[in-house]
Amino acid sequence: MPLNPTWTDIAVRLALTMLAGAVIGLNRGARGHAAGFRTTILVALAASVAMIQANILLPVAGKTPESFSVMDLMRLPLGILTGVGFIGAGTIVKKGDIIVGVTTAATLWLVTVIGLCFGGGQLILGITATMLALVTLWILRWVDRIIPREHRARLIVTCDPSWNVLDDILQLLQTMKCDARFQEQRLSHVAQKADYVFELLWRQREDRAPSRDLISRIDKQFKVASFELISDNGR
Repeated sequence: MPLNPTWTDIAVRLALTMLAGAVIGLNRGARGHAAGFRTTILVALAASVAMIQANILLPVAGKTPESFSVMDLMRLPLGILTGVGFIGAGTIVKKGDIIVGVTTAATLWLVTVIGLCFGGGQLILGITATMLALVTLWILRWVDRIIPREHRARLIVTCDPSWNVLDDILQLLQTMKCDARFQEQRLSHVAQKADYVFELLWRQREDRAPSRDLISRIDKQFKVASFELISDNGR
């Protein structure tokens, strides 16, 4: 970090900051997230300007108390990181068992650090971090989608009241590599029928829809009244 940055240095830092924020923000904006193209640029730019301001004030640090009070210049970028934490928390939303926005919050935190790098004159480090961020968000996203994950669903079947239903359904689901947990039995709106509620748990790739074979095979023996996914991997 040079003690006396020129206007050319400052212009290069701001330009690289906006470029990094733009290319990273394209990923969020293209996928319909709230913190998209412009938000990412603004967050990175704010961090960069704060670090440039700290750089400009750097020559005054370390002077004797008789000249002026000693300034702790690192409080400014640290305050920026703290402030971005509130913005990131606002992008995380929990809907029942589903939590979305975690990747967006992490992206905002990353572009803040990238902005601090560019603002402090660490151009190579900032460019490297930007390239790694792009690899993570664009390329590794396809790797992330093929990793098997746990999925859960709420299954309701309607049939004649009989506790043998529990054994029959559990055995059927075990043959399909799907774990099930019985939750409750209740009266059905259909006369002389009962609803049996199960929580299902299985593993599959994120880029695949819930197995239709799972539902169709259950529906051959029991009437499926409801099948509702209760967990997902939102981004």
